[in-house]
Amino acid sequence: MKKIGFRLWVLIIALVLAVLAISPSFKTGVMIKSIDKNSTAFEEGLRQGMVIKEINGKEIKDFQDFSSALLEITYTNFTKIVIKTEEEEFVIFTDKPIDMTIGSVPRTKIKTGLDLSGGARALVKPVNASLSALEISDLISTTSERFNVYGISDITVRSVQDLEGNYFMLVEIAGATPSDLEELVAKQGKFEAKIGNETVFVGGEKDIRSVCRNDASCARIEGCGAVQEGYACRYSFAIYLSEEAAEKHASITSNLGINTTQSGRYLDKQLDLYVDDNIVDSLLISEDLKGRVATEIAVSGSGFGATQETAFESAKESMHKLQTILITGSLPYKLEIVKLDTISPVLGQKFIFYLVLAGIASIVAVSLIVIIRYKKLKYSLAVLLTSFSEVIIILGFAALIKWNLDLASIAGILVTIGTGVDQQIIILDESRIGKVGMSDKIKRAFFIIISAYFTAIASLIPLYWAGAGLLRGFAVTTIIGITSGVLITRPAFIEILKKFEQ
Repeated sequence: MKKIGFRLWVLIIALVLAVLAISPSFKTGVMIKSIDKNSTAFEEGLRQGMVIKEINGKEIKDFQDFSSALLEITYTNFTKIVIKTEEEEFVIFTDKPIDMTIGSVPRTKIKTGLDLSGGARALVKPVNASLSALEISDLISTTSERFNVYGISDITVRSVQDLEGNYFMLVEIAGATPSDLEELVAKQGKFEAKIGNETVFVGGEKDIRSVCRNDASCARIEGCGAVQEGYACRYSFAIYLSEEAAEKHASITSNLGINTTQSGRYLDKQLDLYVDDNIVDSLLISEDLKGRVATEIAVSGSGFGATQETAFESAKESMHKLQTILITGSLPYKLEIVKLDTISPVLGQKFIFYLVLAGIASIVAVSLIVIIRYKKLKYSLAVLLTSFSEVIIILGFAALIKWNLDLASIAGILVTIGTGVDQQIIILDESRIGKVGMSDKIKRAFFIIISAYFTAIASLIPLYWAGAGLLRGFAVTTIIGITSGVLITRPAFIEILKKFEQ
């Protein structure tokens, strides 16, 4: 019995790790894609990403079961709905259907981009403005917060850059139409801070001079402690108002009363923060600010969690979110959509089907050609094995780094298959040349392969930024594919050929 060589073991280990990263799943149920934050279900603990297994004792295997279970519910003033997820059970009393969207449970950890899952994509930039990396990061933060205010989930907002160094904001929303996305992105954010019905200050340089950030002397987590349902951590940071805004704040607060709480003495009304007329948070006002003209205001709040660590992280996240709202509220940008695309989920599924079909057909066709050319079935099987191995390794690595596979990424996989077959044929041809030892044949073949590899890398790197990042998926998957080919599958293919010649 022939021993398995080191190169084949490397391929086997790589394939096992790739399959583990992909994590094929056969779970049943439906996954919560989004849920209204103001709903009773959200207050009871239902969250995005949970998998629903039962509703009122009825097993939920798919969307059809979910729809049937909801149709059986008759809503009254206090209708009881028992929802069982993978981890726990939730009892909800409501008088109307639960406001949430659901989807299928992912069969693998492979993430698909908008091209395959369906939705709308907008490439956005500020009108007549060129932003730095930090400014585009702040713009992305406030845009994400705005979408959260509107109750939109399954959204990706990220920075992209073109070859000239210009920054853009890429917004992708699953299930949205171009008109929906255009309306949301085109709206210019309006920030307001109110006490009761009176506006104290608004976003912009007129009212907000600066916000303390990344400075422990004026922005910090002040302390954590146990509460009834876990832990709470309190944060505080300073904002600096204009003189006019400070005088208005003093005038409004001078007529307010004082409440005494366990954490201190505060005014009996809170400072409510609004983005586009939607409240995003309410802040306590310290007693010592009553009727006083103060340009520096301490904004405070709390984060909660089951453990002290999660409460601390929650407080940090809440503080950063508020800082971002205030900072970007003071830097308003009128946005314009440079490019707007849409694709339906049905069309995306068809793309996947036809691309997979094309990939399989191309590999099979090449394998038949190899049989005809070399008159040996085992050579054809070796080509098939290594080609499919490359695809699995690419998908496994993409799942590991949580890369969203889009059409450009799939195209990169197909290119990798073609490049891999070309290089395997080079190895086959070189191995058949007579009067030369096998080691010399392999060295000659690998010299050609390595030269082609570095040439391909040099041409793919610029594609990472080309088209404002829209071709990034093609560059990434192709680089992963040809690199795994040179390091793993080509050496394994050579090892297989050597076994054939023994």
